[in-house]
Amino acid sequence: MSRSHAFWNKVGTRFLPFADAATTELPLRRILRLSLFQVSVGMAAVLLTGTLNRVMIVELGVSASLVAAMVSLPLLFAPLRALIGFKSDHHQSLLGWKRVPYIWFGTLLQFGGLAVLPFALLVMSGGGNGPALFGHIGAAIAFLLVGAGMHTTQTAGLALATDLAPEDARPRVVALLYVMLLIGTMVSAIVIGRLLADFSPTKLVKIVQGAAALTMVLNLIALWKQEARNRDATAMREDRPAFREVWAIFIARPKTIRLLVAVGLGAAAFSMQDVLLEPYGGQVLGLSVGATTSLTALWAFGMLVGFGLAARYLGQGADPHRIAGFGGVAGIAAFLFVIFAGPLHATALLAIGATIIGFGGGLFSVGTLTAAMAISDAKDLDGRTGLALGAWGAVQATAAGLAIALGALARDLVSAAAVAHDLGPTLAGPSTGYAFVYCTEILLLLGTLVALGPLVRGRGDAIPSTRFGLSEFPI
Repeated sequence: MSRSHAFWNKVGTRFLPFADAATTELPLRRILRLSLFQVSVGMAAVLLTGTLNRVMIVELGVSASLVAAMVSLPLLFAPLRALIGFKSDHHQSLLGWKRVPYIWFGTLLQFGGLAVLPFALLVMSGGGNGPALFGHIGAAIAFLLVGAGMHTTQTAGLALATDLAPEDARPRVVALLYVMLLIGTMVSAIVIGRLLADFSPTKLVKIVQGAAALTMVLNLIALWKQEARNRDATAMREDRPAFREVWAIFIARPKTIRLLVAVGLGAAAFSMQDVLLEPYGGQVLGLSVGATTSLTALWAFGMLVGFGLAARYLGQGADPHRIAGFGGVAGIAAFLFVIFAGPLHATALLAIGATIIGFGGGLFSVGTLTAAMAISDAKDLDGRTGLALGAWGAVQATAAGLAIALGALARDLVSAAAVAHDLGPTLAGPSTGYAFVYCTEILLLLGTLVALGPLVRGRGDAIPSTRFGLSEFPI
């Protein structure tokens, strides 16, 4: 038994990406178990923005504008992630837990929303016995519950991972957690897509409620014996700081504001094309459904490579802002590949562009999140990891969601004008709208690089005393 255990430990460390994130204090098995909350978040994201999006429009006949409004409802909670993180930093409890209650209640919100959602959708589409208005109200509440649960669970979960990980292992732990989010998203998309291949209302209820039950199971396993009870840290105190006071300290630091601006611009740039890449391949290059689906696989592969390289170079003491900047440069090159793929009818250019988009996004995400984690190490923030990570998540999620909506709207408006020959004969065609969005993303990435530039540490400023130097990153 011991030989088998040692063998699989050796195999995991050698072949699993970022398995070197494990330390004596935080073994690999424990990290992987904790990362299950990211799998549940990825599964919920697939349901909200992918599967149910398509089901509502195609199978249930719900208007696209109403679907877009429903899908965007979870974004209402994104700006609250900073408050959620702050509350978990200062949670007062006789049980001695700070993060666990927030992850648990976030799980309950996800479960409740997913449990109600399929019935609300059926009533909303006219397939139930009640008025459609009740279905609209129920679906809106369900989407809000799932969104609130996702944001609460992920914010508190990332803060817990930061609390548990030794300072020198944090970048690799972050990378591993985001790999698990990506894996959860990909596996959920494949499994749910196959299960719903032959759609029926009964099957929809089974799958969505099955996802609700699986969310509870995964997050219970993730939470079990992760956070040590510390009643002194969660005891009732009269000198508990107000959110506005701590937030004022947080945003008073100019470099912190600059980092959050970079996060917002970069997240918008990498996310604006999320719902346009596959339609671009189909409408402009005439690719089949299978071929456009492979673009998503290439994007995911590129992101995995980006995660891996970011973790590796951060492990060698690289500046996280520089890593994020490299991601922005890669993104600019990627969008140029995608733009030229249309007029050249070069499928290979589109495939290369999709891969590099994922690669650049992976570098940017890990770099900026690692920098945000380092903010909490500042003396004036006193290790408030929840606030720092919540601010990062709030800016990232809000910017990404708004960018997706604005990108789709811009594509529709510009393409309609181009097809109507309002932009001249040269630009007449549906590809003009896509090119406009990709050019906008390039401009956003240039703005991201401008914001990141002053934050980047000089090459002569490397810190040899620690492997990562997280406590001394200039932010």
